[in-house]
Amino acid sequence: MKTKNSVKKLFLMPKGNVPTFSYRFRGFILLLTFLVYTSYHMSRKPISIVKSRLHQNCSDMIKPINDTQSINDTTWCSWAPFDKDNYKELLGAVDNAFLVAYAIGMFISGIFGERLPIRYFLSAGMLLSGLFTSLFGMGYFWNIHVLWYFVFVQICNGLVQTTGWPSVVTCVGNWFGKGRRGLIMGIWNSHTSVGNILGSLIAGIWVNGQWGLSFVVPGVITAAMGVLIFLFLIEYPEDVDCTPPQHVSSGTREEQGNQDDPENGPSSERESSLETRCPKEPSTKPAAISFLGALQIPGVIEFSLCLLFAKLVSYTFLYWLPLYIFNVAHFNAKEAGDLSTLFDAGGIIGGIMAGFVSDYTSGSATTCCIMLILAAPMMFLYNYIGQSGMTSSIVMLIVCGALVNGPYALITTAVSADLGTHQSLKGNAKALSTVSAIIDGTGSIGAALGPLLAGLISPTGWNNVFYMLISADILACLFLCRLVYKEMLAWKASLNSDRGSSLVLTHPR
Repeated sequence: MKTKNSVKKLFLMPKGNVPTFSYRFRGFILLLTFLVYTSYHMSRKPISIVKSRLHQNCSDMIKPINDTQSINDTTWCSWAPFDKDNYKELLGAVDNAFLVAYAIGMFISGIFGERLPIRYFLSAGMLLSGLFTSLFGMGYFWNIHVLWYFVFVQICNGLVQTTGWPSVVTCVGNWFGKGRRGLIMGIWNSHTSVGNILGSLIAGIWVNGQWGLSFVVPGVITAAMGVLIFLFLIEYPEDVDCTPPQHVSSGTREEQGNQDDPENGPSSERESSLETRCPKEPSTKPAAISFLGALQIPGVIEFSLCLLFAKLVSYTFLYWLPLYIFNVAHFNAKEAGDLSTLFDAGGIIGGIMAGFVSDYTSGSATTCCIMLILAAPMMFLYNYIGQSGMTSSIVMLIVCGALVNGPYALITTAVSADLGTHQSLKGNAKALSTVSAIIDGTGSIGAALGPLLAGLISPTGWNNVFYMLISADILACLFLCRLVYKEMLAWKASLNSDRGSSLVLTHPR
C-alpha cells in the first residue's frame, strides 16, 4: 500500500544496518501510539477543570449593570443548568453519560478491533472524538443551557473513544514480545498521565474566561492526530517486511508444561522484546478469538474485576480531584486544576515503577496487590492532613497518584498484552484486542460508578467519598488473592529448583 511504502522510506536503512532499521520502526510505533492515547486523555480531562467554573459562588464578583437577577443570588455567574443546588448530581450525570457509554462500547470495540484494519478504525474514532469534544465546548459559544445537549455529546464521545485502547494495545503487542514488556509498557503508559496533565493545563488557560475553548482546542488536536494515524500507522511488522516477535516460549520450556499462568511465574522464560530479522515473505495472519474464548484465558476474569475497583478509584480522582481541591483548599479554578496535575505526575512514576518491579519479580498480581494495600492508608492521610500545607499536599498527591495509578497502568498494558498472547493461545496474538477490551471494559464499569457515587456521596461530606474509595481499593486487592498465592507457590518452586541445582553441582556423584 502507498501509506506503508511511504512510511517505510522514512526508515529505510542500508542492508548492513538491519537492527537499526527494526529498532527505528518499533520506536516510531511506540511514539505514535503514545501520542494517540495522550490525545484521548487530553480530551477527557477538561470537564473536571471546568466543573468549578460551571457552578461557583458569585458573591465576591461584581454583577453586570444590566443583570436582572436578584441581588441575593449567589450563582448568577454560574452556567445553567448547573447553577442550582443539585449541580453535583447534574455534573455527575454528565460524567456518567460518557463513562457508561465508554464501558458498554469497549466490549463492542474489542470485537470490531480484531476484524477491521486498525488504521481505519483508530483514525475514524479519533476524528469523531475530536468532533464531539469540540461540540461540548461549542455549547458555550452557542449559549446552550439544556442538560440533554451535554449528556448527548458525552454519550457519543464515550462511544467513539472506545476505538482507542484496544487498537493501541493491539498495535504495540503486535510489535513487541514479552521481554521487558512491563517496563516498556510502564513507560509507554505514561501517556495517560501526560494527557491528563496537558488537558488540565490547556483547559486552565481558558477556564476563567471563554471556557468553551478548554474543549475545542483539545478536540482539534485529537482530530489532527487522527489524520496522522491514517497516514502513518503500521499495524503489523510483516507489513514492512519485519519479523513479528514471538509471544510464547518454545522448545523444552513449553514441553515441560509450565504454570497455568506463565505471565505470573518467575521461572517463565523471557523472550527478546526486539526482533531484528526480516523475512522474505509475510506470515499468515491468524483468526480472531471469540469473546467467551478470551474469558477462558487464565487470569482474565481476576484482573478484570480488580481493574473494575482500581479504575473506580483512579477515575474518581480524575473527575473530582480539582473540585475537591477547589472546595476544601479554597484555590481558584485554575490553581486547583494545576495542583491536580501532581496526581498524574505521580501516576507516571507509579506506572514505570510497577512495570519495572513486575519484570524483575515476574509477579504482576503481587506488584499490584502491594501497591493497592499501600494506597489505602495514603488516601486516608491525604484527606485528613493533605490540605494542611502546600508541601504536604504536593508530596501526598504525588504518592497517592503513584500508588493508585501504578496497578491500573500495569493491568491495562503489560498484563493485558501478556494475557492476550497467553501460552494457551499457541502463538495467536489476535486475542490482544478482545482481551484488552474485556479487561479495560470491565474496568470502565468501575470508572463509570466512581464519579457517579462521588456525585451522590459528596453532598454528605468529602470524608464519605474517601471512605468509598478506600473500600474499593481493598476490594481490588481481594480479587487478586488467588493469583498472588499462585505466584508465591511459583517463587517457592523456583527457589527449591535453584537449591537442588546447587546441591547437584556442589556434590556430584
